[in-house]
Amino acid sequence: MTQLPKPTPPSAARPTDPAPTTPLISVAEAQARLVAAVEPLAELEMVPLERALGRLLATPLVATRNVPSTDNSAMDGYALRAADLEAAGRTLPIAGRAAAGERPTALAAGTAMSIFTGAVIPAGADAVVPIEDVEIEAGAIRATKGVAAGANVRRAGEDLKVGDEVLAAGRRLRPQDLGAAASVGAARLEVRRALRVAVLVTGDELVAPGEDPEPGQLFDGNGPMLAAVLTALGADVTSVARVRDDLGATVAALRTAAAGADLVLTSGGVSVGEEDHVKAAVRALGQIEIWKVAVQPGKPIGFGRVAGVPWLGVPGNPVSSLVTLLLFGVPLVRRLQGRTPEAPAAVPVAAGFARDRANRREEYVRVAVRDGRLTPYPHQGSGVLRSTVWADGLARIPAGALVADGDLLDFYSFAELLG
Repeated sequence: MTQLPKPTPPSAARPTDPAPTTPLISVAEAQARLVAAVEPLAELEMVPLERALGRLLATPLVATRNVPSTDNSAMDGYALRAADLEAAGRTLPIAGRAAAGERPTALAAGTAMSIFTGAVIPAGADAVVPIEDVEIEAGAIRATKGVAAGANVRRAGEDLKVGDEVLAAGRRLRPQDLGAAASVGAARLEVRRALRVAVLVTGDELVAPGEDPEPGQLFDGNGPMLAAVLTALGADVTSVARVRDDLGATVAALRTAAAGADLVLTSGGVSVGEEDHVKAAVRALGQIEIWKVAVQPGKPIGFGRVAGVPWLGVPGNPVSSLVTLLLFGVPLVRRLQGRTPEAPAAVPVAAGFARDRANRREEYVRVAVRDGRLTPYPHQGSGVLRSTVWADGLARIPAGALVADGDLLDFYSFAELLG
């Protein structure tokens, strides 16, 4: 992945409580300043393996035993000495049986032993001939093919040896990581405490899905969507609350949210309208450090502190809310979690469209990949959330750039953005 640009030192990069007239900053600068503004959570905890999925490993896991612990069979068949098989014209009497989970007796010279996948290779054997390559005749096997010493034998430590690093610190644990941890006998893992995020959605017009809206009211899609993004990133969403367009109510809601969270995320109320109270509420409880970014959709985005807790404010329009959370909230969350705050990996893909007018802001267009080319959704309005359902991801158009059909653009898949 491409590293985020090196941030400007905080003393120069983050003026306290910038005025609304502060010039727009670039996407890259905003990302870098967000990452520089916070430190990873320090608290660690031990969790059972079954509860470790998606958590951030705090300390490296080192193998204290070999995996596998002994030489074992890679398949069902017959354990033998390869030289004995050839010397006997590929026919050997069957003497004994080796099952998985048992310690077999030693193999007598000039014999073969029935063996099952995963069973310990008996002392004296150096190969396994697969069951499909033998014929049974009067208590003996006759191999239809030759076999070399070491064939179909899994050696002790072939996967992991004592002292090997199984999992590195800072890794977000996946199902296969938990399998590897279990294979070396780890029943518990030391992980970073889950990041606690409180979500506030502003707007008198919003009601919860399932309620009966009055004329002019809308169902709140932002709350469930933003909470889902945070959950996908491994955060613990402590609350999702709606607050009416009132300064006192907003101040109270922010104070409550900050009391139990490591990050407060608000949606809406960060523009310049008379009913946009989030900025004033944040200033009443803390300060604004970043205000407005040269990005479309999502220019009115803010970052600061509420009662000492980091706050990120994204716009209320649903597409702007999602896009800005992906662009700015993801690296911020990753940094707080202790992960490397890398920018998402972009893939160059040919544009299947043209733009003959430049945009002064960096633009992120909802696109689908069709026949190897980027096709934009026909309605790019910031209220058209369906465009994000239809799209495979976002195409980045640099500020001031024109686009000709066939030009290569940076494409960010939604799957990559949520990584």
